[in-house]
Amino acid sequence: MYESYYKLSGKPFQLNPDPAFFFGSRGHKRAMAYLEYGLHQNEGFIVITGEIGAGKTTLVRSLLQKLDPAKVVAAQLVSTQIDADDILRLVAAAFGVPSKNLDKADLLLALETFLVSATASGKRALLVVDEAQNLTPRAVEELRMLSNFQLEDHALLQSFLIGQPEFRDIMQSPEMQQLRQRVIASYHLGPLDVEETKSYIEHRLKHVGWHPDSPSFSADAFEAIYRASGGIPRRINTLCDRLLLAGFLGEKLALTAREVDEVAAEMKEEQRSGRRASTARLVAAKTTENVAPAATGVGLDPLDGIGDPAVAAQFARLAEGFDAARIEARLGHLEQTVSTVLQLMNQILSSEDGPDQDKAVK
Repeated sequence: MYESYYKLSGKPFQLNPDPAFFFGSRGHKRAMAYLEYGLHQNEGFIVITGEIGAGKTTLVRSLLQKLDPAKVVAAQLVSTQIDADDILRLVAAAFGVPSKNLDKADLLLALETFLVSATASGKRALLVVDEAQNLTPRAVEELRMLSNFQLEDHALLQSFLIGQPEFRDIMQSPEMQQLRQRVIASYHLGPLDVEETKSYIEHRLKHVGWHPDSPSFSADAFEAIYRASGGIPRRINTLCDRLLLAGFLGEKLALTAREVDEVAAEMKEEQRSGRRASTARLVAAKTTENVAPAATGVGLDPLDGIGDPAVAAQFARLAEGFDAARIEARLGHLEQTVSTVLQLMNQILSSEDGPDQDKAVK
């Protein structure tokens, strides 16, 4: 919506991981170096952890994009609550190895045959497991057992385990001792600092043809974005996307800390349960016992007229989530958007029909 207003060729702050937008902060460069080191070693496990939205998936996809398919056969697995019974079949499916109707012994044999064939043809096999914190201990043990596959003195499989911070705690548990012995490097990806946050925002904007004057960010705007996001890339994306939308709706080319704080406050309110003291409710407060409604200044509860308690309870739950102030603000934003579109269409019609024509979009 705001891309054309700011003359951008695309959406700069999309939430989906895109290696084209990879930003090499100090932390991301160091994490990438660990992954590349693991590829060079061609054995064991590399473990990368980081907060939700820290850019782990973008990091991995950026690495995979750079790999030569003639030299590396890579498979990526995003884990949920996967146990040992499923992990081997998912690994086989990720590498394209048929596993239907195979018992565990035959499945392991099929995987080993595939890995031997890949190594014999001069390729390395790489397995990337994302969201590794969801793996059960038995599933992790199955992955460790796969690392035992060797051809002479060469390991047949290299594995990267990518997870959230709690995976570090999982790794320290007693049942992970054998896996820890196979980890050749690990790194925790932290947030960006304030200067990196500024560079990150500018990097993504420049990727879609940004000119610094449209929109322009004041120095305190970058600082406000850092404070509100904590330097987490996904949070930065979410905040900046809403910031540009608000700037478009308000027809602002210059964005300051004031606009950032307003958007951040609005987003914070949206994330709350919806129960605010100043929020208008469908249900009026109950009158006190033996006091007439007029004497208290409070209207009658509209739910009192509903005879079925179950229906009344359902209406009450709906009423608790009703936020009239927020809906009114959204309608105001929509009205501004429609007004802007109509103005643009009028300008287009005026330029096409000439000064003598008096046409307008109604």
